[in-house]
Amino acid sequence: MQPLPVPCPAHLIPDATGTDAFHDVYRNAMAHNVVFVAIEFERRRRWIVKADTLTAGSRHAVTDDLNEAVRAAITRLVQNREVDLDAYTGPIYFMMHGVQSEERARELAAALHAALYGDLEPLARAVPPTP
Repeated sequence: MQPLPVPCPAHLIPDATGTDAFHDVYRNAMAHNVVFVAIEFERRRRWIVKADTLTAGSRHAVTDDLNEAVRAAITRLVQNREVDLDAYTGPIYFMMHGVQSEERARELAAALHAALYGDLEPLARAVPPTP
């Protein structure tokens, strides 16, 4: 399995539902020293978005400004009730439970992935700032 391109099209975000699939995607990210990102299906017929920067190694750093932008976007998603209150907002591990569709989960995961590599534009499109 090749590492995801940056920016990553939403349709390429891996589905890591199930223990084996999760471990395969996570190990692949570690092997390539890239940010882990995936979606998973929940029992409640909703989706989870997950990302972890530890897999990218010590040379990959998310700046405070980038992390604050990601945190603000996730907070807006919680406030809009698009994701559950138990969201993790970084700075290393990110998780959003309760996404209603696979399509939206992939969109958010791709935008988060781009943001963790310094490109905030997809995140701003996916989660527009409140006026």
